[in-house]
Amino acid sequence: MEKAGAFLLAILIGMLLMLSTSPQVAEEESEDIIVATGVEGIDIFDVRDPTNPKHLSHLETMWEAHDVFVKDNNAYVVTAGSLSASLLIIDVSLPSSPQEVAHYDLPYAASGVFVKDNYAYVADYGNGLVIVDISYPTNPKGVGHYDTAGLAGEVYVKDNYAYVADGLKGLVIVDISDPTNPKGEGHYDTPYWAYEVFVKGDYAYVAEGRNGLVIVDISDPTNPKGVGHYNILADACGIYVKGDYAYVANGDNGLVIVDISDPTNPRRVGHYGTPLAAYGVYVKGDYAYVANGDNGLVIVDISDPTNPRRVGHDATYQLWNLVFM
Repeated sequence: MEKAGAFLLAILIGMLLMLSTSPQVAEEESEDIIVATGVEGIDIFDVRDPTNPKHLSHLETMWEAHDVFVKDNNAYVVTAGSLSASLLIIDVSLPSSPQEVAHYDLPYAASGVFVKDNYAYVADYGNGLVIVDISYPTNPKGVGHYDTAGLAGEVYVKDNYAYVADGLKGLVIVDISDPTNPKGEGHYDTPYWAYEVFVKGDYAYVAEGRNGLVIVDISDPTNPKGVGHYNILADACGIYVKGDYAYVANGDNGLVIVDISDPTNPRRVGHYGTPLAAYGVYVKGDYAYVANGDNGLVIVDISDPTNPRRVGHDATYQLWNLVFM
């Protein structure tokens, strides 16, 4: 996402699915506002001054808010409880007063969402990939479905493909050129549990829990191939890729920075130990914004990737993931 603006929307993700975090990249992005989700709903922060983030608002949701994606002043939030799940559409044009405008009911524990053009792509856990037409945000309609073999935790969309982090079934690639008729295109069986996926160029970067970072060549979507691996301490929960670096939210090990200039030989170059477990990360400019669970939002200066250092913090609410507005 590359958009001018002033707020950050932070996402608080429930403990049940806390490893399924997603640093979604919208087509446009605010420079200064974060939207976050979690067990208590969504929260919005002003980070114009990274050394002094300010909590602007909170909107309670009926169920735990697991993930969020922001497009055109609407936040698309997936929520889930013991008996129900939904895609919520929330107007965040006024960051100090977010308002729900519509919802679309889902059958499972929706845990990830990515928006591209007029469609929201939802990772609906045991139900696979659900595609919702959001041409009219006040009237969302389900138009497509693909039943992945595993538990769809997160999704990243690029061009005509949806890349699904599918739990024990690894990385699943779905052809979405016709959103009403998605088709399985390719599959890469990662060794452990695929929690998170970030796509850049010809590579998918998969946060693989205890197995660390797995790099998959997706230049041929019908035949993805593992090319690189970095085994990080603790659980690789979330990932954001920018330039030659992958920024990994590494659970109890904090924030780990990995040089991926050679995808076949990733190597660690930096580390910042957050006070509590790091679940999600988003990178903007010279800063990494880390969702630090009960410790809230931690802002880390990464201008020197070999020496990251904390510059800002807000502990108003639990944070499990976050995205810029």
